[in-house]
Amino acid sequence: MLSAVSTPVVVSPAPVTRTPEQLEELELIVGLIADDPAAWRQFNAKYSRLIYRCITKVTGRFSSVTSADDVTEIYSMLALQLLNQDKRKLRSFDADRGCRFSSWIGMLSTHAAYDFLRIRRRSPIASDAKDAESVAASCDSPFDSALNRQRAALVADVVKSFSSKDQTFMSLYFSQGLEPEEVAVRMNISVKTVYSKKHKLTARLSEALAGEVVAA
Repeated sequence: MLSAVSTPVVVSPAPVTRTPEQLEELELIVGLIADDPAAWRQFNAKYSRLIYRCITKVTGRFSSVTSADDVTEIYSMLALQLLNQDKRKLRSFDADRGCRFSSWIGMLSTHAAYDFLRIRRRSPIASDAKDAESVAASCDSPFDSALNRQRAALVADVVKSFSSKDQTFMSLYFSQGLEPEEVAVRMNISVKTVYSKKHKLTARLSEALAGEVVAA
């Protein structure tokens, strides 16, 4: 008597369902990567106001060392970052992680502004080399401390809105720097869940931070 041979069932992954807004964003990104002039015009028309607001939110806290020309320069720096290395940053955007493109752009704009301030601190404008050295020595630590405090305050405010379990995860994974396997044991979850939660919380944090900047 012949025994029946079972045929393995192949389960296809569920198709990713995207909103019309996500599809529009992806179409725009494809155009930007392809150097489509119309796509870049659309990008500037749709996101320039957001970018400027994110930048001025940061520079406004350091108005004694920044000007309107600096805001324009930071915008240009961001544009170069998007173009550098065959548009690596644009190619790295992943809508499936739950972060909107506008929030992601806002986050990059904020980071570009902080990067510019660090460059400015390291290249002080002074009458001569001696003055420049003096300014750099006197402003070095306080300047970096101010930047770090601004970022830390924003992050702390956002994390407060997370559930107690998510706050615990943030503390274990990001603050204490534990390995995923140890976090899994501490929280009684799988390592796969650790990675999934990391991506989700990072996306939530990025979007919330961008929202804080735009709303302010």
